[in-house]
Amino acid sequence: MKKIFLLMCILFVMVLTGCQEEVCDEKPVIYLYPEQVTKVKVQLDYDGTLVCTYPEYDDGWSVIAQPDGTLCDASGKTYSYLFWEGNTDATYDFSKGFVVKGSETAEFLEEKLSEIGLNAKEANEFIVYWLPRMQENKYNLITFQTEAYTDVAKLHITPEPDSILRVFMAYKELEEPSEIEGPAIAPFERKGFTVIEWGGAEVK
Repeated sequence: MKKIFLLMCILFVMVLTGCQEEVCDEKPVIYLYPEQVTKVKVQLDYDGTLVCTYPEYDDGWSVIAQPDGTLCDASGKTYSYLFWEGNTDATYDFSKGFVVKGSETAEFLEEKLSEIGLNAKEANEFIVYWLPRMQENKYNLITFQTEAYTDVAKLHITPEPDSILRVFMAYKELEEPSEIEGPAIAPFERKGFTVIEWGGAEVK
């Protein structure tokens, strides 16, 4: 009985404090678009544990970046982007967002990612990764995080980019639709050395 009572107390405290399980930040990918061939160093200050990186993260990534986004490491291997994945205790903000039918997820993401600032190639790679796990849900509460994500996953890039866009989607599966205020989306202008990042997390 004492163990059961203790467990009930713990669960009650978790509900009151809004405690959530550890979240996996999935497939953040970083595109580098310099104006000319440039040696770039990218370091990630992550409040969590990295579980996978490609190319291998060794105190940062050092690559030669082409204007078309092609990256080359010291061994001569080429990449389309820098990839990482990690686990964090971050709490994402669901106070504003979009409630979308699972069957309408692709159409929603096509429109919204373009509005946010991803180009066709970047948006296509985003959708191909996330759509299979979202489209079968009855509804999805979809948010695009700002400081709640960037505060736990800080990027340090040398040379410093002229423009940077970090798109991080956090979503929850819903059984029923709900009313929620939509966030304002600021226009993004690509200029000079541009860095684009996208990633996401499903929050239970």
